[in-house]
Amino acid sequence: MALLTVANITASYGPTQALFDVSLTVKRGGVTALLGRNGVGKSTTIKSICRMLPHASGSITFDNKPLTHLTSHQAARLGLGLVPEGRRCFNNLTVQQNLTVAERPGHWNFSKVTTLFPRLAERKNQQCATLSGGEQQMVAIGRALMTNPKLLILDEATEGLAPIVRQEIWSAIRTLKETQNLSILVVDKSLKDLSKVADQAVVLSRGATMWSGAMADLTDSVTAQYIGV
Repeated sequence: MALLTVANITASYGPTQALFDVSLTVKRGGVTALLGRNGVGKSTTIKSICRMLPHASGSITFDNKPLTHLTSHQAARLGLGLVPEGRRCFNNLTVQQNLTVAERPGHWNFSKVTTLFPRLAERKNQQCATLSGGEQQMVAIGRALMTNPKLLILDEATEGLAPIVRQEIWSAIRTLKETQNLSILVVDKSLKDLSKVADQAVVLSRGATMWSGAMADLTDSVTAQYIGV
């Protein structure tokens, strides 16, 4: 059963249309990869889902509720947890403050987040401005988890990070899927790592869905045409 269904949405930035026909689903407890080259509409799709950008047509349904007329904070309260591109931590707050400011009742709390990312326990009293990029990314993921979401959305969560840190992030994502049964929508460029966690894949090109199906069925020809450099 689908937790999130995006059906034939279009969206624009002022007079410039960015999405022309995007459809995707995320199953309950499943992981969907959103793929495509830079500038094809992946982040715009996420902004539409999270209600940071209104869509002009089509429908977005989350947990059997339409999102069309909701604000971004209302959508978040329904259970959408976003880890945005660029991390966007509160640099003047400590690690612990960044996490607890987002806390809502549920499984995830400071103790459980720092179990997932032990490095954050060591850095809990440091301001986020003093952290490495990888540590800030862990804070951003932890902050989203502290909202106790039904769906975790990761927009380029491993972009620009050192290889060892990327693997820490991927290990955490696998843990979230395997032990927490958390639904996840993930944007990333690493097909090798995505193949280990994603059940489904959706490929965008020029603001439209070009292919969707099981991650295991993603062919080399589709990859070369729509994803490869």
